[in-house]
Amino acid sequence: MKNIFLAALLLTVGTAFSQQSKVINSSNLISGVQQPFLFSVSSLTEPGWNINYSGSYGKNITNPFGFNGVDQQFAVSGYLGSRFTLYAKAGIGFSESGGVRSLQQVEVIRDLIGGAGKTQGFRFGTSLGVRREWTNENVVFSRLTAALGNKLWNLAGNVRIEKAFDNNRDNVDLITAVGFHHKLGKQFFAGFEAAGEDLEGFWDKEEAEGGAKLFIGPSVNMATKDSHFLFSLGGGPIIYATSSTRNIDSAPRDFNISNNGYTVRFMVGFK
Repeated sequence: MKNIFLAALLLTVGTAFSQQSKVINSSNLISGVQQPFLFSVSSLTEPGWNINYSGSYGKNITNPFGFNGVDQQFAVSGYLGSRFTLYAKAGIGFSESGGVRSLQQVEVIRDLIGGAGKTQGFRFGTSLGVRREWTNENVVFSRLTAALGNKLWNLAGNVRIEKAFDNNRDNVDLITAVGFHHKLGKQFFAGFEAAGEDLEGFWDKEEAEGGAKLFIGPSVNMATKDSHFLFSLGGGPIIYATSSTRNIDSAPRDFNISNNGYTVRFMVGFK
């Protein structure tokens, strides 16, 4: 799976550089370069390709919120036709407990409402993806994405269902994220992002991975005047909202359910 992912990522990068980007007036954009949020994923709004570099530091956290230590990630995203958005990313993490980890993920989002060129109004889509996690587990997932915005503000959210192929993990995990940004200047936006993982822990007392976990924190981004670059920054506490009666001592995730955590993440995007 790792070799297949790397081949797909290299092919995507080659395609991105071989195609000529479509120039769009930045005054029509919701918030400069596409995808200003760090935790909430939705389909793109314009033709063309984006390259993102991001890094984070996390303490006592799990994959949807980042890495338990320091990580760096490289991602490529773009439209395949007018309805499909491709995301591919790879990361390397340096754990506080020692050692180096890696992450790979590929996902394709299909627009059901909206699509390429629709920079304002309502968009809705669904996706399929596969991920190799920091702990070397293979995961398949699907998500519903939605976004609503105009020239002054942007609201985006998604709900993801995923299946990890490990006996110590839940049969199905439920993960959600939402973000809101409002325009405060010509190229500056600010708001918040929130996310939840293992939400089944609110009703399942034997949830296998320690119970429900919640994140909420401020989020800001700034786009350059030509809309080619985007700089985003966000972070906040990770709250372990429920606890599980199931013994998870053998669970492969690298965290301690007795303590809350936090994460800080930045991203630089280029279109």
